[in-house]
Amino acid sequence: MSLNGLIIYNGSLYSDKFIDYANMLKESAIKKGHTIHLVKNNEIHSLLKTNELALLSQSPLKSIDYIIFTDKDIYLAHHLEAMGYRLFNSAYATEVSDDKIKSYQILAKKKLPIPKTLIAPKNFINPFENNTKFLNHAIKSFNFPFVIKEAFGSFGEQVYLVHNKSDVENALDKIGYRPFMCQEFITSSYGRDIRLQVVGDDVITTMKRSSEVDFRANITSGGKMDTYLPSEAEKSLAITATKALGLDFAGVDLLFGKNSERVICEVNSNAHIRNLLDCTGVNVADSIIEYIDREVNK
Repeated sequence: MSLNGLIIYNGSLYSDKFIDYANMLKESAIKKGHTIHLVKNNEIHSLLKTNELALLSQSPLKSIDYIIFTDKDIYLAHHLEAMGYRLFNSAYATEVSDDKIKSYQILAKKKLPIPKTLIAPKNFINPFENNTKFLNHAIKSFNFPFVIKEAFGSFGEQVYLVHNKSDVENALDKIGYRPFMCQEFITSSYGRDIRLQVVGDDVITTMKRSSEVDFRANITSGGKMDTYLPSEAEKSLAITATKALGLDFAGVDLLFGKNSERVICEVNSNAHIRNLLDCTGVNVADSIIEYIDREVNK
């Protein structure tokens, strides 16, 4: 059965990365014979009434078989699901994976390997004064250097490696009142990690990222990429982490532990796939569309 789909992306972000991801999915859907539409999130307005949930939009929303939700507009995602639309990934899965604190809590509950993490208390006043006891606990728990990571962020840009109290104060000054956590720094994985792209029950492709100039291996931060053949254990861990968060597909980043074990760094619901294609020659968008086609046609 030929399907009619919608791809929603954020209309307020001007980086080519976001529209590129949406276009890659669109091209794969067209190859599969789907009718597909690209729509910005700010072109769809959620309307609530006493006895009705509705949408105000000029976009084609009738007879839609599925929506690929490449955005993080969680309110819109929940609204669409409440109206009966099928989202990939689901609103819940996107929400918990976007919030790193929530995702670490779920992964820890599932007894999956993560860095030791200390969650900062909710804060409404001066961050330095209110977090003194917490930061003392963090320093005693981890020793310097350790990582301060915001709950929300992309491309490694909201992650800070702190070597002393002055670094801590500078990081907190940038964070302000946003939620954050402190984590042990996995020194054995300095400037390197593995990105595994999971779709359904399979790891589609993998690359190793490395940086000689930054503790983060993100390509955006100057990292380099190489092909990588994952072990069965690495693939199993990535798939298990993806399913733990309820995701249909995800980019899973694994760190190299000090005893050669793998540690989950992040699980990304909307991992961009252009770098994977450039590195490995594998177009993950094709696998995502194949997966959606199977799931909807069930």
